[in-house]
Amino acid sequence: MDVARLRADTPGCAEVTHLNNAGAALPPRPVIEAVNGHLALEAAIGGYEAAEREAAAIEHFYGAVSGLIGARADEIAYVENATRAWDMAFYAIPFAEGDRILTTVGEYSSNAIAYRQVAAAKGARVEVVPDGPDGAISLAALEAELAKGGVRLVSLNHVPTHNGLVNPAAEVGRLCGEHGVLYLLDACQSVGQLAVDVREIGCDMLSATGRKFLRGPRGTGFLYVRREIVTTLEPPFLDLRAAEWRAPDYEPRPDARRFETWERFVAGQVGLAAAADYAAALGPDEIEKRVVALAAALRGELAARPGTSVLDRGTHRSGIVTFTVDGHEPDAIMRAARERGVNVNVTSPAAHGYDPAAVPAAVRASVHYYNTEDDLDRLLAALP
Repeated sequence: MDVARLRADTPGCAEVTHLNNAGAALPPRPVIEAVNGHLALEAAIGGYEAAEREAAAIEHFYGAVSGLIGARADEIAYVENATRAWDMAFYAIPFAEGDRILTTVGEYSSNAIAYRQVAAAKGARVEVVPDGPDGAISLAALEAELAKGGVRLVSLNHVPTHNGLVNPAAEVGRLCGEHGVLYLLDACQSVGQLAVDVREIGCDMLSATGRKFLRGPRGTGFLYVRREIVTTLEPPFLDLRAAEWRAPDYEPRPDARRFETWERFVAGQVGLAAAADYAAALGPDEIEKRVVALAAALRGELAARPGTSVLDRGTHRSGIVTFTVDGHEPDAIMRAARERGVNVNVTSPAAHGYDPAAVPAAVRASVHYYNTEDDLDRLLAALP
């Protein structure tokens, strides 16, 4: 991987040491040019007219994203963010009284709120599968719960926001397949930094964002829904994009675009396609290899510092690194680092779902392939 070229292709690298890629990564030049170019065209000739002229580029999004994650183009929907993509899938499931929803300790709080809302409205039950010794979801405990029956959905966070680990998504998929249970994977923090293949994982639905490791525009995301189950799900709201009006009734689309809305950030869709192309050209396996190696190096350096505790768990770890420094609040560390041109973030227990007591607030540094060892040194030099 030609890191110097990648950094030259990333204007933000000249301005800042960016280690907040789990929040929003720096976009590469082709993404910037795709978004700006379409916005300029809209300004010049009109939004509808620009969409007509650039119809091929807009349509390319579906092939670009599906190719990146091993899906088919008709299984992809463009959605304005990962939260809405996940919501559209989750709220489309026809839950009934007594249905069980299984999730994990490290679930994101936003998803946990949705579970509780549906449980209260439909009479479903939310059950948290315990972690294994390494901090990831316990496969033995999950299998035992599936064997009891009554499970409508397994909903898993592929890479939690706060502890560095990677959940065993493919192993979970195998168990769900064996028991005939729907499987929703939140891949908000994994697509773009890890190799993600929906066929290998075996998930029925997957949600992701553009702004994080995929390096796309903010305000973009996508949803994958396996072709074989699309027509069993009716989104919580529909419009003339998602369904055809046949007075006095309607018929939802037969593909994943039933989860879209007619109005969308078109320049963002073109930009997200460019981001998917960029990641595919580099190779997801090569990206994962570099990201994981950089994160491991940073953990080693942090662990060697007196008074610094690395909080990451899991056998397989991601590019997210969380840590604390004795006697210093994470917020203060983040602000001090930013004053020195180093971007990090803080992960708060409010976002930690069912795991708030075990994981305190911490500094979160998240690396990407365009980061360098010098970037890691700048962060270390900025710490108290």
